[in-house]
Amino acid sequence: MPFAKTAYLAREGTARPSGSSVGENIMHFGAVRMRLTGTGSLLMSLFSLDDIKSQTLVPFTMQSSTNIQVTRLSNFNEQRAALRLRTTEINEFFRINRIILFTKEIYTSYPGTS
Repeated sequence: MPFAKTAYLAREGTARPSGSSVGENIMHFGAVRMRLTGTGSLLMSLFSLDDIKSQTLVPFTMQSSTNIQVTRLSNFNEQRAALRLRTTEINEFFRINRIILFTKEIYTSYPGTS
């Protein structure tokens, strides 16, 4: 049963005032889009740092060939998140050529912190 887990991701590439870091801002992870082929069902979950919080997404039913990049909505608010992908049955496999996470910065810190 293959699986993969990404690094903890945060929004990158936006200009910030000096002294602020993108990785500590609270992000809304709104959707996952990927170019995916395979057989079986692909189970997906988002995890916070140290795997304290998680959200299970609706599974993808994979096809051996497709012309569509599939999308799943999520509603996950954390500073960083990791995406875990896995199958559970024997002889299931997946091939992913691209993963896009749709994020939006919603807060700069938690209440009472600076």
